[in-house]
Amino acid sequence: MIRTDYSKKEIVNTENEEHHNSPSEGVSRIYLERDDGGEYAVATSIVKFNANSHFTRHTHDRGEEIFVLDGVFSDEFGNYPAGTYIRNPDGSSHSPFSNKGCTIFVKLRQFHDRDKNKIIKNTQTEQWLPGLVDGLSVMPLHQFITEQVALVKWRPHTQFTNHKHFGGEEIFVIKGVFYDEYGVYPQGTWLRSPHESSHAPFTKEEETIIFVKTGHLFQNKS
Repeated sequence: MIRTDYSKKEIVNTENEEHHNSPSEGVSRIYLERDDGGEYAVATSIVKFNANSHFTRHTHDRGEEIFVLDGVFSDEFGNYPAGTYIRNPDGSSHSPFSNKGCTIFVKLRQFHDRDKNKIIKNTQTEQWLPGLVDGLSVMPLHQFITEQVALVKWRPHTQFTNHKHFGGEEIFVIKGVFYDEYGVYPQGTWLRSPHESSHAPFTKEEETIIFVKTGHLFQNKS
């Protein structure tokens, strides 16, 4: 069991974490959260595919959510470059691989029972929308009941208001350095904040992009 107490705040700098070999040669994982289900675990991981590696065909019980961090991720249905967001619903299956290598952020078995839509979005070509404060841009990726998923881009020296996380908040820092009153979170940092936690995030000198999920911890973990 790894970080399965969803009432606790968790912070992991993945640059400092150990890679664990998967059952498929050339594919390794950094465990961010994982229950005791073995290869059928509810899990959030960073998965690295070496060049010319593949993973065994598998079915997505309760869904699979992916954000491609670098390289090109592939399966028998297509090729997905860095910046691609994918939702494979419950009951879907595929045989993933990478010809040149890639790294993905992946969440397994965490879909709401009624969330059945397959989604593929290339965020390199999607439109940014104005955020709630000056200096903030938002790219919505998915919404279902209380769960919302988006990319958020912060210009340097942007300050957001103090706010509560109804249903929790999960962040992966894709680019730059993210801050709040509790700490400093460089590229590659994963944060999970529990239901009704709060903070006032900001940036300093660097443009920063974060992958954000809200409302899903209350929905799935209560």
